[in-house]
Amino acid sequence: MLGFVGDLGAASTAMREAFPTLERLADVLAHARSGRISRSGEAGRYSYLVHGAGCRMTGPGGIDVDVDFVGEAEVFDFWRLRCYGQSLPTPVDPTTEELRAAVESLKDLLAEVRPGWFTVSSNHDGLVEADASDA
Repeated sequence: MLGFVGDLGAASTAMREAFPTLERLADVLAHARSGRISRSGEAGRYSYLVHGAGCRMTGPGGIDVDVDFVGEAEVFDFWRLRCYGQSLPTPVDPTTEELRAAVESLKDLLAEVRPGWFTVSSNHDGLVEADASDA
């Protein structure tokens, strides 16, 4: 789970560096819809694909980080966490129960924005950026 959070931070940083007009990752939707950026392309070491209400970013080694956006927040569910795990160099496929336990163990880092959908707590944004710089 912490790997996903760190990779999300790294992908977000890459997107904002590639597209300086993005104040936050969630701005990618409006930019793609208005044509200011392409719906798919490259951002640093990441490829991206804007879809429906979110964006999938594929990083070095084919690691996929997929999020939807609720307001200004990047949100993810168990399905996206499973896809992330399956894209790792040594794939993992955690059960729903294992994912629930992982989320529960990180309740100080994650916030549930609606049932089954999570985001990194706003008071931990610096941690995501720090994790991203270490990635």
